[in-house]
Amino acid sequence: MVGAYLLVGKVDKTEFIRIRKFIVKLGKMLHKYGTPAFRLEAHLQEVAEYLGVNASFIATPTALTFVIWSDKHEDEYNHAARVQPGELDLGSLSRTDELVNKLLADELTLYEADAVLDEIDAMPNPYGKVVTGGAFFVSTGAFAMLMGASWNDVLWSALIGLVVYFWVLWAAQSKRVTHMLEPAVATVAGLLACAISSYVDPSTNIRLVVLSSIIVFIPGLALALGLAELSARHLVSGTARVMDAIMLLFKLYFGAFLGIALGFAMFGQSEFVPYEPLPKWMAWYAILMLCSALVVIFRLRLKHAPWALLSGFIAYGATFYSSAYLEQGLGTFVGAFAVGVYSNLFTRIMNAPATIVVMQGLIVLVPGSKTYIGLNSFVSGQDFVHAEHIGQETFLIFMSLVAGLIFANVAMPTKKAL
Repeated sequence: MVGAYLLVGKVDKTEFIRIRKFIVKLGKMLHKYGTPAFRLEAHLQEVAEYLGVNASFIATPTALTFVIWSDKHEDEYNHAARVQPGELDLGSLSRTDELVNKLLADELTLYEADAVLDEIDAMPNPYGKVVTGGAFFVSTGAFAMLMGASWNDVLWSALIGLVVYFWVLWAAQSKRVTHMLEPAVATVAGLLACAISSYVDPSTNIRLVVLSSIIVFIPGLALALGLAELSARHLVSGTARVMDAIMLLFKLYFGAFLGIALGFAMFGQSEFVPYEPLPKWMAWYAILMLCSALVVIFRLRLKHAPWALLSGFIAYGATFYSSAYLEQGLGTFVGAFAVGVYSNLFTRIMNAPATIVVMQGLIVLVPGSKTYIGLNSFVSGQDFVHAEHIGQETFLIFMSLVAGLIFANVAMPTKKAL
């Protein structure tokens, strides 16, 4: 048993091989499920210490390095792997964390834990393609509601979001489509929005509909995580994540710009007839719809779904009410602080990763959409939503997000590395 080796302070060669294989597999799986570098490294360090080996880890979005050695360097092992940036799979992350908890509590042997890791990795999407498509439909429409759109824009955003999901399914079957997915879906969204505006509904806010329909791809969360990694002095990983997010944003904007330009050339440009925007209280309903859809998109387990939904309401509520007394960016700081404290409380109560609920709250704070709006204003000189000083506000929001999470970890220290 692992505990026996911990007591004597020595791990024999056979056990060392088993331990280092398990640590490498665990690290790759956690990375695959979208774990940020600073959380991944800290978690693997805890596991290695418990298993009685010394270790050092370097995690970036595209590479993992493991250095593992025994107490007196009788055995040493180096492993470097080229990996693809992980996508959020919070259900598998939760199951993996439970597995590690059982291992550390001596409820599973290392051999049994290794076998369960393989089972978790082989699990299909628990919600299936139909439900996931519905989540794309709901999330894109809900975001349009959050942006103060009309009912027409909400409907068109949701329908185009469903078309975007078909492209996602196609990309899962074709590497060629995968390489061009982001600019392709943005171009298609732009074309469809222009066609709808010209032939069906002249009240369509084309650029707002395009942004809402591709919001799942907008890398606001990746930008926030990259800045959080930089603030934790994980410079390589943070820089790589931020640059990757910026390039993704450029691809999306170029695709949308191209699609709208082609749409105007093909279908003409109708005179915009604005409709009344939705009442502001509808934003609370939009939060419910958006967070419910994110439960499916992030593959959360149902037992964690109520906690994740509450995180979205806490983020929006704290920001909304504090903004009446503070500047908008500082309101985001209060929202991020509230989400950070709440996620750390969730960790203590449920003994599960804070990432499960903090992601929902961060997405509700929508920094990525403001970056997209600012990029549109800079390139085209046009504003499709009312936003003054969008560049300064976007920068302040990102800084407020990072600062809020840092202060939250001081006020309510996290119990787990994940």
